[in-house]
Amino acid sequence: MAEPSVFSRIISGEIPAERVYEDDQCIVIEDRAPQAPTHLLIIPRKPLVNLSEAEAGDKPLLGHLLWVAGELGRKLGLEGFRLVVNNGRSAGQTVFHLHIHLLAQRKMREQDLAQD
Repeated sequence: MAEPSVFSRIISGEIPAERVYEDDQCIVIEDRAPQAPTHLLIIPRKPLVNLSEAEAGDKPLLGHLLWVAGELGRKLGLEGFRLVVNNGRSAGQTVFHLHIHLLAQRKMREQDLAQD
C-alpha cells in the first residue's frame, strides 16, 4: 500500500496546517509556496489520486469542490479568481492527492488566459 500523501496526513491531523475552511467533504488550506497573493488548496477528504482517477460516484464530490471555490471567492470578496487542477506528473502534479488551486489577486497575463 502506498504511503499516505502529505494532504492525507494534514487531513488526519498528523501534520498541522491552518484550515481556511473545512466541512465533511473537504478542507482548504493556504499553499505553502504561493503563486499569487491568494493561493488556496481545496482538498477532498477522499484520497483520490487525481481527476482521472475519479469515478462516476465522485461527481457530487467534484461538484462540491467547485461550489466551495465559489463560496470562498464570495466570502473573501475576490473580484475574480482562477482554478487549476494539475492532473498527472507531466501536467505538474507533485502531490498525488487530488486538489484544486484557487489563485487570485494577481493580474493574469494575456498568454495565461484561455481564449474562447
